[in-house]
Amino acid sequence: MAAAPGTVGVVGGGRMGAGIAQSFATAGSAVVVVESGREAAAAALERVATGLRRAAERGRLEEPAERVLARVTTVTAVEELPGGADLVVEAVPEDPALKARLLAAAEKAVGESTVLATNTSSLSVTELGTALARPERFLGMHFFNPVPASALVELVVAGRTADGTVRAALEWVRALGKKDVVVRDSPGFASSRLGVALGLEAIRMVEEGVAEPEAIDAAMSLGYKHPMGPLRLTDLVGLDVRLAIAEYLHDTLGERFAPPKLLREKVARGELGRKTGRGFYTWED
Repeated sequence: MAAAPGTVGVVGGGRMGAGIAQSFATAGSAVVVVESGREAAAAALERVATGLRRAAERGRLEEPAERVLARVTTVTAVEELPGGADLVVEAVPEDPALKARLLAAAEKAVGESTVLATNTSSLSVTELGTALARPERFLGMHFFNPVPASALVELVVAGRTADGTVRAALEWVRALGKKDVVVRDSPGFASSRLGVALGLEAIRMVEEGVAEPEAIDAAMSLGYKHPMGPLRLTDLVGLDVRLAIAEYLHDTLGERFAPPKLLREKVARGELGRKTGRGFYTWED
């Protein structure tokens, strides 16, 4: 059987970071989550606790949620990451400068054998790696939302990623009970490039009055067996996140990824999807 890493650091305790922490803790890893301040750290720990409670209610935990949660701790500075961590996953917003700064700080805090990973969904892993002294120990580990329930992790191999780094990541993904796909570093990788293309075209169809969001989503979920339609998925990902990815792909791959006017308008109004209660759908948590 594949073995989970003994100790994992997660930089960023938002929805994605908390889900990554929950998944590794469930697999048996000791997890340290880094957040900026005590309140943010407490909120991150509560997200993990809530996720574990829901998993227990659905019969998806093999041990009590409290025992899994006891493997998760928080700190308020990257410098407090455990030096002996096997893996550190950066899971902060899609800001290249922020990611590069935190990855460089994490590299200084841990040992030379620690694998560093970014959870970016579209940014160049190769470019992020230029901030590191040991880029051969760095790769992309693109988790999907919600992390505990998602079956996939996209492993993104940069130009200087060592084969041993990829092998370690493959074992850890399998220890989580997930399926890996390995792709070469390129704008949007495989998943975001295809997913955003479909999502943007669906938004254009709404903009042009072709059909209502529910009809477009039903066409893809019932006609093409997608687990959910592209507009509902956009709401779950976050319209602001989708816009940021689209802008990056537009810059790197051209006009076919130009963000629709409707997407920009919704983001400007604060209609960001599930996290704000309104996007292409109305949400109640």
